Amino acid sequence: REMAEESIFRNLLEILMSASSEIEQVCKGSCELVDLDTCLLLTAECFRCLRNACVECAKNQHVMRSLGLISASVHLIKLLHGIQIKEELLLTALRCSLQFLGNIAAGNGDSQNSIWKCAFPDLFLTCLTYSDEKIVAYCCMVLFTCLNSEKVRELLDPGNLTVALHVLKVYTEQLETEWSFLIVTDHLLKCPELVKALYAKLSNQERVTLLELMMAKISEKNPVNSEEMNVFMRHADFLAGCFQEKCEAVLKLTSAADAENEEALVTIRLLDVLCEMTSNNGQLEHLQALPGLLETAIDTLRLTHLAGKQTVNIFTATHAITGQEEISHPAVGFKSHLIRLIGNLCYKNKENQDKVYELDGIPLILDNCSIDDNNPFVNQWAVYAIRNLTEQNERNQELIAQMEEKGLADNSALESMGLEIEKRDDKLIMRSVRKKP
Repeated sequence: REMAEESIFRNLLEILMSASSEIEQVCKGSCELVDLDTCLLLTAECFRCLRNACVECAKNQHVMRSLGLISASVHLIKLLHGIQIKEELLLTALRCSLQFLGNIAAGNGDSQNSIWKCAFPDLFLTCLTYSDEKIVAYCCMVLFTCLNSEKVRELLDPGNLTVALHVLKVYTEQLETEWSFLIVTDHLLKCPELVKALYAKLSNQERVTLLELMMAKISEKNPVNSEEMNVFMRHADFLAGCFQEKCEAVLKLTSAADAENEEALVTIRLLDVLCEMTSNNGQLEHLQALPGLLETAIDTLRLTHLAGKQTVNIFTATHAITGQEEISHPAVGFKSHLIRLIGNLCYKNKENQDKVYELDGIPLILDNCSIDDNNPFVNQWAVYAIRNLTEQNERNQELIAQMEEKGLADNSALESMGLEIEKRDDKLIMRSVRKKP
């Protein structure tokens, strides 16, 4: 590979240019003498040779680029796409051409810029929507290899946003496409403005997919720098706003007929992501200070809790004696996650602890302490929330103590939390006790 002379690549370029000329004739319908099969076979072999010659070889990459092989290849790919046949020879030629572009771009900024200049956005739009999965995957590989923070910003242009939308569509429809996953997680999610613009254009199903990809990124345990943390905070602002705007859509799930309501499914995923974000110390403080998020969580918990008491539905607390029944409804765990979010937002935060008190949120959380098959671990999250609400907060402690004395709080629920109330000098004290084995 290292020993290949420039003349070899010059010869291959001439063959490809000759092939381009013949395919142009076919497209115009002005030449019946062209043997298209031989032409396609020769094109595929040329691209195979070029593809293999530039693997981890900067010298060959440079020579090919200098000869103009990138622009010639992009031109030929566009011509190949114009041939209205879907036979294997054409697909092979297209696949090999995209693999060549991916290999000449790998680790080579100059090649990446050349491809971008020749191919963006037209070639990507063409190949991302192709009916052949391999062509779509190789196109994603080329796009991933060429992208950087500057090029990602170009996707914000209304005409170019379609490229990002197609990438997400590819991931939604072909989950095995690793390159589309990497484009979103390693590039698109690093630009909050792009995420916001994308989100507005997506279907609800695609929004769920995007939120799941964000969850994967947020859940990574890698240390983040200040720039990455700033990106996460801007995502947090946007997602919290979306949740506050759409949270009541979940109430549609009280009807069995609406069990797959897509707007409600988006709200469920938004809550999942916010729970994950508030589990991270760096993002927690930012979210704790967001206006309206805590109030929305408490209001939504109250509405779903009330809806579950009015009629029997997914928000109704239920306990199957056998424990064998598995519930697969999308809203399973929703109230648990609301309580988890409230608990997180009150962690070592006096202002939010007091806010929950003022919004009558404490009795509401205590009312959700019983075992509920529709909300796994709701008891544990309620314990966690009450601990965070009462830590160094005497007023909240006194409220729970008074509720227990008046019989408004279930003593067994408090005991299950490892808490007990005792009277000292006419004052009710709530204290932590070790659970009995």
